Amino acid sequence: MAGSDNRVLVYDVGGSHISAAVFDGDSCGLSGVISAGYPSDQTIDTFLNVLHSLGALAMEGATGVRGASLAMPGPFDYEAGVSWMEHKLAYLYGFDLRRALAAHLRWPPSRVRFLNDAAAFLAGEIAAGAARGVSRVVGITLGTGVGSAFAVDGHVVREGVGVPTGGEIWNIPYHGGIVEDQISTRAIQKSYLEFTGQEREVAAIAGAAVQDPIAAEVFSAFGRNLGLALRDVLAPFAPQAIVLGGGIARSANLFLSAAQGEIGESAQLRISALGDHAPLVGAGAAWFSTGAAVTPAAKPDLSHAEPRQR
Repeated sequence: MAGSDNRVLVYDVGGSHISAAVFDGDSCGLSGVISAGYPSDQTIDTFLNVLHSLGALAMEGATGVRGASLAMPGPFDYEAGVSWMEHKLAYLYGFDLRRALAAHLRWPPSRVRFLNDAAAFLAGEIAAGAARGVSRVVGITLGTGVGSAFAVDGHVVREGVGVPTGGEIWNIPYHGGIVEDQISTRAIQKSYLEFTGQEREVAAIAGAAVQDPIAAEVFSAFGRNLGLALRDVLAPFAPQAIVLGGGIARSANLFLSAAQGEIGESAQLRISALGDHAPLVGAGAAWFSTGAAVTPAAKPDLSHAEPRQR
């Protein structure tokens, strides 16, 4: 891999797996994309080993890599590089991940940076996806939970007119519960259970929707609820577009029309153009937009990384 010196190693730390790649700051492209699941024995050491091994494979042949940028779920102190998650990745609680990963890669800690995973998703779509050129835009990731991020003029914001606390909508009180109750995986599963008495995974319900009118109606109802919730909760921010991602968005053909019908012409619903790569692109784009102009870091010592299958 020759050419640009504007590269950064990027990671997307998800609930079931970790992805890594090298991001090119000139083209907004990715190379060496690879992912791996978590080991059965999850500890700080095994977590760092997975990051290190993925980094070794993603960076094969790469030059001019300036540092690393990680999209992480919260709660997490993104400035300090310390996790405060008590349920997901609980073994990282209170751990200085920045310093530890920097030591593994043999880089100064300043070359390792973090951002929220939903913010990374939206940053990626702004840089090279469905949110390019949109002045006021919201990114929503739909899955077991609901992630959200807000952006104005190409910059992700966590405060300002119409932006909820921390840019998060999942826990906003709504219809006797919270927003996440209405527009997450459990909402679809609960609706299907009420109709049929059966418990099924969302992917299975979506797969059946072509021939099963009940499954189709479950997704249509989900779309209506999604549209209503986003219309009500996002109205103070007045977005021009809302970009949907996450696992549920893969079945957008089953609910997007119903959701847009509830939102009306106030905002356009769009589906992620980058899919699973959006947080990786966003992590890289954010690294270059927030970092000072620095010369590329020395190539990290990855000689002791354990090879992993692609």
